[in-house]
Amino acid sequence: MKAKLTSRSVAGLKPKATPFEVHDKEILGLSIRVLPSGSKTWYLRYRVDGARRRLKLGRAESMTVAQAKSKAREALADVIDGGDPAEAKRRGREHTLGTFLDEYEIWFRANRRSADTTIVRLRAAFGGLMHRKLSDINPWLIAKWRNSYLRDGKRTHAAANRTIECLRAALARAVEWRYLDTNPLSGVKLTREDSNARVRYLEAEEEKRLMGALDARQERARQDRDNANVWRRERGYPELPDLRAVEYTDHLTPLVLVALHTGCRRGELFDLRWADVNLRQGGMLTVQGRTAKTGQTRHIPLNGIALSVLKAWKGQSGDASAEAYVFPGRGGARLNNVRKAWTGLLAEAKVKGFRFHDLRHTFASKLVMAGVDLNTVRDLLGHSDLKMTQRYAHLSPEHRREAVERLVSNNVVAFPGAKAEHGKR
Repeated sequence: MKAKLTSRSVAGLKPKATPFEVHDKEILGLSIRVLPSGSKTWYLRYRVDGARRRLKLGRAESMTVAQAKSKAREALADVIDGGDPAEAKRRGREHTLGTFLDEYEIWFRANRRSADTTIVRLRAAFGGLMHRKLSDINPWLIAKWRNSYLRDGKRTHAAANRTIECLRAALARAVEWRYLDTNPLSGVKLTREDSNARVRYLEAEEEKRLMGALDARQERARQDRDNANVWRRERGYPELPDLRAVEYTDHLTPLVLVALHTGCRRGELFDLRWADVNLRQGGMLTVQGRTAKTGQTRHIPLNGIALSVLKAWKGQSGDASAEAYVFPGRGGARLNNVRKAWTGLLAEAKVKGFRFHDLRHTFASKLVMAGVDLNTVRDLLGHSDLKMTQRYAHLSPEHRREAVERLVSNNVVAFPGAKAEHGKR
């Protein structure tokens, strides 16, 4: 039987003694099957290399007519491109979360910038679920995982939310690849976070100790090089480059200073090339959209310290060509890790509970405390939403005090002690 399938017509289909199907007049191959129990299921029939295939799209109880037709069109487009949606779904049933992540990682590395951190996060957090069939992942398992994840109190709700969002995004790709009918995490609610929680930034004394530790670290490197060259000179070996002839002994000091004075993310600095740095006309650093977290290009003016640091660093760089990385790793490749050097620096400076990313928070916090408006801070940080920047609002030195003081200046009703209080002023 054929009919134009609409919300009204589908709702009006009554069960019979035997199963029956109604085929849609609009989309060739799309049908809805009605069982004697009253259950209704969407199917799509098509051919691949002459062979007939049938793909289950989903139950009508959880899929509207519009959604069923949309999935049918997507599947038929896949068939036209040479794919087989039913075969993809069969492979999806065979996938465990672990084997799916193997495949997802290949796609992720080719299309996303945060591949290392995201894939590592997923494998580490959900290690206990890797053996589970992809189709077995459900909200109950994730709720159980979250309770375990937060049990010892060492992890925050924000960290749990970010991890669940990473898995939700991965499973959305599984739906797109037709390994799953629907995203099992689409209905999982994130826990509430305190958006006004204290932002970690360097206090004045901490910043002083951090700068002192950077200087001490450089001096040790210079002393070690001096001693090494004395040893080589005495034995007639060629001497190594004199580290006292350059401003910086390695990349850590300029990297930290540029992060502190531009607010760039660590990955953005790792991706930065000299073509993105203009050291003339006051200085400007460009974060390219392809390397930015938001995908949007932004331009950050260089203040005096950042400009001076980058000029000195470029002057001593072995390769300062346009396409060279500003902070290269071994052999000029992209730098991907400063964990060991950063951890050692924090230990020497006696700065606790501070991440490299908190240099970005320090940049933003100092701007707000200096009276810079939040919208300008948002532009400099590259936030897509002012809500992200709002976390720094409480640091503004005057705006809230001025607001509550207006209650005093506008008060025309006497109150107990008012005369005495005003007299004190």
